[in-house]
Amino acid sequence: MKIKVDFDLCESNALCVAMAPDVFELDDDDYLQLLTEDTTPENIDAVQRAVAACPRTALSLED
Repeated sequence: MKIKVDFDLCESNALCVAMAPDVFELDDDDYLQLLTEDTTPENIDAVQRAVAACPRTALSLED
């Protein structure tokens, strides 16, 4: 599955970073950066939690 971010909705509040730090990070200007678009068996659970926890529904998964 591919990870998608709607940067127009994203508030960069870092909930996703806390849940999946190997996939998401904040840059020096506090903007969300996606480190990879692909999920793996190792990160899928954390990514799904991050998608569900996003307060602005800026994150999604696509097949």
